[in-house]
Amino acid sequence: MNQVALVTGAGQGLGQRFCARLLAAGFDVVVSDRDLALAQAAAKALGGRTLAVKLDVGKKADFEQALAQVIEHFGALHVVVNNAAVTKTTPLMQISPEEFDAVVGLNLRSVFLSCQVLGAHLAEAGYGRIINMASLAGQNGGTATGAHYAASKGAIVTLTKIFAKEFAARGVTVNAIAPGPIDSPAVHAAVPAERMQGLLANIPVQRLGDADFLGDLIVQLARPEAYFTTGATWDVNGGLFMR
Repeated sequence: MNQVALVTGAGQGLGQRFCARLLAAGFDVVVSDRDLALAQAAAKALGGRTLAVKLDVGKKADFEQALAQVIEHFGALHVVVNNAAVTKTTPLMQISPEEFDAVVGLNLRSVFLSCQVLGAHLAEAGYGRIINMASLAGQNGGTATGAHYAASKGAIVTLTKIFAKEFAARGVTVNAIAPGPIDSPAVHAAVPAERMQGLLANIPVQRLGDADFLGDLIVQLARPEAYFTTGATWDVNGGLFMR
């Protein structure tokens, strides 16, 4: 039986690219998105052994329902990629309490619920790989994103460590990837064309990151051989943040 990987927020953008890399590596892939039509269209475009499911990452019941669908269809779940997030670029002093709660609530709550529900299932099975998408913004305070987005991504790094400790003895690893600016629709939407050259000038390698490389890193962290890596945050930022 092939390994089965579920990716959240996979109806478009980076999530869809991650699904493609996992498929290419031989995984069966669950394309999940709060918009079922998007998930279905992405799964159809990807081809291969895919399953489209509706998953609103802000709702615990949706994770439970998605898990049941995956088990019914594939018989198992081995890998979870927590990719879904909302990105806002509202200036710091203009962020309303409601917008702050909405961004932090979705971005952080989604990882928490996923690790609770899907992580518990993996731990019970005695094997699993969880990869959380954090961000450079959560490490350096952000360059082109809002404070609420940066705060949520920093908190994801901490949650990654907490769940890594919780599941380590039961065969489940939990790691995070913290990308800098990636050549993706989200980055191009957040950074107007007239500001792009300035952004690139501030990146030591002078280029945006490659989405497929992120997907390949996910594949590596999803392998059985990755059992000795847990609680880590992998930096992919072109030299913008160095430990």
